[in-house]
Amino acid sequence: MRKILLILLLLAMIRPCPAQSADFDAAVTLLRSWIGEKMSCDGIPGLAAGVVADGRLVWAEGFGYADLAAKSPMTPRTLSRIASITKTFTATAILQLQERGKLRLDDPVEKHLPWFRVRTRWPEEPPITIRQLLTHTSGLPGESAFPYWSDHSFPTREQLREALPGQEQIAPPGRRYRYSNLGLAIAGEVVAAASGMPYEEYLRKNILEPLGMKDTHVILPESARSRLAASYDYRQPDGRRNPLTFPESGGLIPAANITSCVEDLACYLLAHMAGDSSALLSGFSLNEMHRAHWVNSDWSSGRGLGFSVYKRGSRTMVGHSGFVAGYKSQLIFCPEEKVGVVVLMNCSDGTPSTYAAQIYDEMAPLFPRKKDPAVAPDRSSWPLYTGDYNDPSGWVSKVILWGEKLALYEYSYPANSAPRDGLTELVPEGPHLFRMSGVGGNGELVRFEVDDSGRVVRLWKGENYMLPGAR
Repeated sequence: MRKILLILLLLAMIRPCPAQSADFDAAVTLLRSWIGEKMSCDGIPGLAAGVVADGRLVWAEGFGYADLAAKSPMTPRTLSRIASITKTFTATAILQLQERGKLRLDDPVEKHLPWFRVRTRWPEEPPITIRQLLTHTSGLPGESAFPYWSDHSFPTREQLREALPGQEQIAPPGRRYRYSNLGLAIAGEVVAAASGMPYEEYLRKNILEPLGMKDTHVILPESARSRLAASYDYRQPDGRRNPLTFPESGGLIPAANITSCVEDLACYLLAHMAGDSSALLSGFSLNEMHRAHWVNSDWSSGRGLGFSVYKRGSRTMVGHSGFVAGYKSQLIFCPEEKVGVVVLMNCSDGTPSTYAAQIYDEMAPLFPRKKDPAVAPDRSSWPLYTGDYNDPSGWVSKVILWGEKLALYEYSYPANSAPRDGLTELVPEGPHLFRMSGVGGNGELVRFEVDDSGRVVRLWKGENYMLPGAR
């Protein structure tokens, strides 16, 4: 009976809103067809995907096989190694410890790890900070001093620590992006030192248990291995795939070791998109994690704290991928739209990012952000504010009625390249008070100073003013 109730509960979790049911069902039907076709063409063994929106898991489904030999199906509860997505958990722990006053992001790493030493060619440069570990700008090499990706023989924490003084920085701190498993392993050591408890215990008590992630393991116990998807290498010319194995990653655990499933990762995504109501962090800390602290030279992408940040069309997306021994994963979300996708796969040549992006594009439009009911402003005084304004330095602006909105048009030299380039919507906030928070807005206040006769004598924009009239 309890099993039946659990199944009914899970079905309720992924039921679409009635108002969206027809479009939702159409999107799911289309995605099922496309995913099945693409998996067949690419020879992908198994895939599980989930979508979170409206503060819940709205869709989760498995495709193909978790184990080709046993023909066991891939499901949203099938366990998979999420590899480098682990790094976002480590970063989340760091931000929690900052909120609790245990550390600061700009602390030198050696403040919390007195043994932290690495050879450097730039002794005059400032020390490596915790923030730089999380943004991969520490200048540390990508890996600890062992060939573990070749032989899957991972160093212990002690071995990693002992080998560190023999390694050399490859760049001064804060000057260059270099993705570093070593850096996040060190960040995990900071978590343990600042919290006073082992890394895996800290994550369990402060992230996994509060979010109800019962099927997520920092170190996979023997009792859960039967639920772990088999993993496979690249497809051979005859279509066969050889099974792979992967051990626990020792001193690299904070960079690459967590095992989870789609349903648990949905809980994690929801907590990261929840803003001030998150069970993990304050809204401020979440925003810090999800904004760019490092921007790549082409300005198309960068690094947040533990997460990658990138533009996809007009959207700013946040996420992380993972790949280890045939387990491939992708987690993406848009903080503004509060929609997220997770995809797990079990072969080395899968591209979960492709699936995640297409799933997002189909699903996100079904869940537009809910806006507070608009209260119609009193526009009766707005014609009073319209007209030309100028200041002694030669700046000229015009306040215009723009349909049912009030707007500030700022002239430029050379001229604005398009009509709307100089336009900013003024959103009413009080008597004669507006905020530049609509189209083109930057949040600054605009105040119209009115004399006793009801005539505008100054337009205040922030701390400076303009006078009525054209120059």
